Amino acid sequence: MMLASTAMIMGYSQMTATAAEPTAAQPAAATAPAGENPMLAKWTGPFEGVPPWDKMDPELFPDAFQKAMAETKAEVQAVIDNPAEPTFENTHVPMMLAGDMMDRLSALWGVQTSNKSNDRVEDIDAEWSPKLTTFYTELFLDPKLFARYKAVYDKRNSSGLDAQQIRIVERSYEEMVRDGANLSPADKAKLVAMNSKLEGLFSAFSSKLLGDEKRYSFVTDKAELAGLEPGFVASLAAAAEANGKPGQWAIKNTRSSAQPVLQNATNRALREKVWRAFVNRGDNGDANDTNATIAEILKLRQQRAELLGFPNHAAYRMADTMAKTPDKAMALMMKVWPAAVARAKEEVADMQAIADADAKAGKSPKITIEPWDYRFYAEKVRKAKYDLDESEVKPYLQLDKLTQAMFWSAGQLYDLGFRENTGTVPVFDPKVKTFEVYNLKTNANVGLIYLDNFARDGKRSGAWMTTYRSQQTLGGERNVLASNNNNFTEGAKGEPTLISLDDATTLFHEFGHGIHYLLQHIHYPALGGVPRDFVEFPSQVNENWLMTPEVLSKYATHYKTGEPMPQALVDKILASNKFNQGFETVEYLSSAIVDMKMHDRKVPPADIDKFERDTLAEIGMPKEIVMRHRLPQFGHLFSSDAYSAGYYSYLWSETMDADTWAAFTEAGGPWDRTVADKFRTILLMTGNETDRAEAYRAFRGRDPDVKALLRKRGFPTE
Repeated sequence: MMLASTAMIMGYSQMTATAAEPTAAQPAAATAPAGENPMLAKWTGPFEGVPPWDKMDPELFPDAFQKAMAETKAEVQAVIDNPAEPTFENTHVPMMLAGDMMDRLSALWGVQTSNKSNDRVEDIDAEWSPKLTTFYTELFLDPKLFARYKAVYDKRNSSGLDAQQIRIVERSYEEMVRDGANLSPADKAKLVAMNSKLEGLFSAFSSKLLGDEKRYSFVTDKAELAGLEPGFVASLAAAAEANGKPGQWAIKNTRSSAQPVLQNATNRALREKVWRAFVNRGDNGDANDTNATIAEILKLRQQRAELLGFPNHAAYRMADTMAKTPDKAMALMMKVWPAAVARAKEEVADMQAIADADAKAGKSPKITIEPWDYRFYAEKVRKAKYDLDESEVKPYLQLDKLTQAMFWSAGQLYDLGFRENTGTVPVFDPKVKTFEVYNLKTNANVGLIYLDNFARDGKRSGAWMTTYRSQQTLGGERNVLASNNNNFTEGAKGEPTLISLDDATTLFHEFGHGIHYLLQHIHYPALGGVPRDFVEFPSQVNENWLMTPEVLSKYATHYKTGEPMPQALVDKILASNKFNQGFETVEYLSSAIVDMKMHDRKVPPADIDKFERDTLAEIGMPKEIVMRHRLPQFGHLFSSDAYSAGYYSYLWSETMDADTWAAFTEAGGPWDRTVADKFRTILLMTGNETDRAEAYRAFRGRDPDVKALLRKRGFPTE
């Protein structure tokens, strides 16, 4: 199997959950010593060594890339030059153990680009990403290396290999073929150039998007902020002051800042202003416009797919997924889409009725519901239908308490324990917290988890989980260094950070990824990464425990009184748990459908905005909703290949999630240890040791039932 760092860079399905990594220039043949560069030093300290975040400096990376490539090249060359007949032990094993220096470096660079970026970091990334991709593409297109893999593959059934070894041999060989190993020298050169150019375009897209997300909408009259929570308003004032505009309020152009405005601001003009800024990221015809970059990415992806023998990029990317084909993914999406659109139309009618009643009563001008009204009037409907106001809920959702809740839940289900040790190991930002992870029954160390919860300049938007080091026993047991990253708005000085129910769900979601990797127990790292449409499954399952009575009674306590959330309020939340599912589903699923239609075609679109408009019209997109990620800002698709032709995977995973939650329900409740143990041992611990569809059948006794998903969202099942 190939190097973990290589798998990430080239988009191989065996990738582990690490942050996106860069790429570098052809090194000298000899191994360059690490020298004094701290970015290359072996990690020291507790927990089998921890990253030297306190020594991280962008200027150290170019030299480090060069030296790490040289070492990687030497390690791979040693395998190529081995005169012995190729075997699993002298080919696959050393290849799986190679690249340790680059893996460490890639973990550091992933944080530098995702959590601590700046103009200099963007410049370095733009220079080195194409260089590293060229290096790795050429390295793994070496015909002598492929010949060794092929020799082991040809004798796989007669050389005494066990099932896991055969799986590695077959998957490695098939991957290499899929990614160009059988191409002619001339076509290999074309592939190298394409991959290098794509990596540069990914870097350019990310830089432009980050540029738009650094922008602020400034408010000079506090009256315009009516309806917003005092704590949030205080955070906007602090942001304005930090940007040299004291006495004003600054709304950053990110989801975590825009969404509270769209949901709560009574000033319709402000909602529209913030909405337009947010949905037009990357689409303003200026230096940060991404449309031309996207068009070039799509053109290159199609050319690469055809070079590799695939009809289009979607077929290429889906060859090693659970769904296997674009048609199968589309079939699932189109089972859900009509019901989602129908429900969204019902939701709009409910909102319009309230808006009309307000106008008739003279409370507001007569309006027609527009996209910037949707979240605001949805809250009015929620209040009318369920007597539930988001502002009632938020005082009970303290970030620190909910962090304790997610840790406690993992202990109840999987015997994972967490002890805070912030300040004992280096961190990359003063507000990052760290926790030792251990087994509650044996007290054995499992690893360490970093929590980087707050938004800041230089940090990409959204939420994500990554591992700086993943578990394996090949070459010695390795513990896990995991990280959860969010973009919450920190509470005002001296006040706790209160988050919305959506943010709390995100917190549990990302921690579900962390649980997946903390529980993993595999021997071969080549079997550590799961298919893209399985990746979101453990995280989506973990969301379910947030609203259990046990979690709410212990951890959903009022930040002033300490009293637990009243049962009447809990009942309102539970009664409304299918509320607004039309919007939630349409917002997500439109993005997934557009992604698939864009990549499942022979001629890629050149006019990105037109393709988006035409496709949404074709599928009947409600005019009151926009895609969760419009194409000009769709980082999942254009900051790397990772989720391209793969955004459907959230729905694929949620189908398994809903069916898994049904297994707990059928067994008597969310804390049933028999089901939890099966879930852990069959699906969470085993990486990709067996086909994940087969593993799910072993867990559930059958394939997942899409009706469980429809029921969960409150849609008709027939």
